[in-house]
Amino acid sequence: MKKVGIVMGSDSDLPILQKTIDTLKSFGVPYEVHIFSAHRTPTQAAEFSKNAEANGFGVIIAAAGMAAHLAGAIAAGTTLPVIGIPCKSNTLDGIDALLSTVQMPSGIPVATVAINGGVNAALLSIEILAISEPELSKKLKEKRTADENAVLTKDREIAAKL
Repeated sequence: MKKVGIVMGSDSDLPILQKTIDTLKSFGVPYEVHIFSAHRTPTQAAEFSKNAEANGFGVIIAAAGMAAHLAGAIAAGTTLPVIGIPCKSNTLDGIDALLSTVQMPSGIPVATVAINGGVNAALLSIEILAISEPELSKKLKEKRTADENAVLTKDREIAAKL
């Protein structure tokens, strides 16, 4: 199975990415985590991106706040799917990162999840890998069924209470 590359702009993004890591672990998806900055370590970020496919990655998740150029910088160097997680900052509540991540120029796509959307980034990467991994597809369907059952149980509980 291909690995998921997880790249964060700073170790302050780890709490958001911990949810990503936990989700990947729960599905048995291999991953590798790195800290690269689009601005402070551009050479290393570009090298990682350029060599990602040869190094066994199938999807890359990039999380960054503020200017949030990391996902775009990674996507510029690879044809692998890149999923950007805009991270909330103290200044603009993550809107700056969201706009930086989602507004990629034509030709260099970045899939973008919600601000601090680490779980959805993991699930989207799993969905991408599941195209060629039937066992992952099965696990995703089981999770959707379990999530549906949890909501329906809560519905019955609230109906009984009220």
